[in-house]
Amino acid sequence: MKKEHVGVVGFGTYIPETKETAEDIAEASGVPVDVIKNKFGFRQKPVPGPDDGTMEMGVKAATDCLNQTGVEADEIDLIISIGEEYKEHPLITTGIYIQEKIGAKNAWAFDLAQRCGTGVAAMKVAKAMMLEDETINTVLIAGGYRNGDLIDYQNPRVSFMFNLAAGGGAVILKKNYGKNILLESSIISDGSFAMDVGVRYGGTSLPITKENVEEGSKSLDVFDPDHMKSGLEKVSMTNFVKVIDQSVKKSGYSREDIDYLAILHMKRSAHRFVMEELGLSLDKSIYLEDYGHIGQVDQILSSQLALEQGKIKDGDLVTWVSAGIGYAWDACTIKWGKVPEVK
Repeated sequence: MKKEHVGVVGFGTYIPETKETAEDIAEASGVPVDVIKNKFGFRQKPVPGPDDGTMEMGVKAATDCLNQTGVEADEIDLIISIGEEYKEHPLITTGIYIQEKIGAKNAWAFDLAQRCGTGVAAMKVAKAMMLEDETINTVLIAGGYRNGDLIDYQNPRVSFMFNLAAGGGAVILKKNYGKNILLESSIISDGSFAMDVGVRYGGTSLPITKENVEEGSKSLDVFDPDHMKSGLEKVSMTNFVKVIDQSVKKSGYSREDIDYLAILHMKRSAHRFVMEELGLSLDKSIYLEDYGHIGQVDQILSSQLALEQGKIKDGDLVTWVSAGIGYAWDACTIKWGKVPEVK
């Protein structure tokens, strides 16, 4: 009997038409435009328009995914939302909202959260659930992101997050699909950074009041800059490479076999470091300098762009890698195209 597996059917995205340029951000922040373009590494980024709520962008990406793949909404057994906490209304379960909006009447849904690592983590969770539960054959992973709303360009502590953008992404997985097989994952989390970054106002510790409402609306901040900077410098790049190596090794391959790396947007030097450390040429990835960082959507967007540009072909080994504040590092590997056997 052939070993059961999970395959990627396809992707969907939603990118707002409204853009913010490096020049716009330079004017708002006082940071020179060449620093934004060359160090921070983006020329422009999508920002939300009036109808681009976090949940709605998840719906738009899910709809695009259904249209791109030809999968019918009533085929979906499970929806995992990877949308952000910051959304139209607190405490609404986004996955259930997406279920209703796309007409997935046979599905059930839940939300998953690991900040910008959520997309990769969802792939691992979905695969495990599909292989364990005979009733789950088709899974939609979808969500939206617009945490850039919470960034104050006058706050130098968050300059590394000036690239936060807006958009939605979706992927459909099918059990025993026969191609684009989702292989193994690797995830590292380090709780020593758990309280270094967050939204300062609006929770139970510091509720929004009439006195802090103006500051609270732009309060994604670094609570302990010294600890975060010194700590991440010691472990972050090492952990990026470690999860990639572990993911491909568990999948039966090595870093030399990687044909495409779908990597989150980060500063240009960090992107180059990871590629060089892995021994990969820069053309084996896409640097998202016209998109910025759309959180957990980056890997979906990168993969879709790579397929459109012919950078992913049948037989290629594709690895996704991301990181999320908290801090977590995530990677998963996909063998693209039709393969005779699952390793």
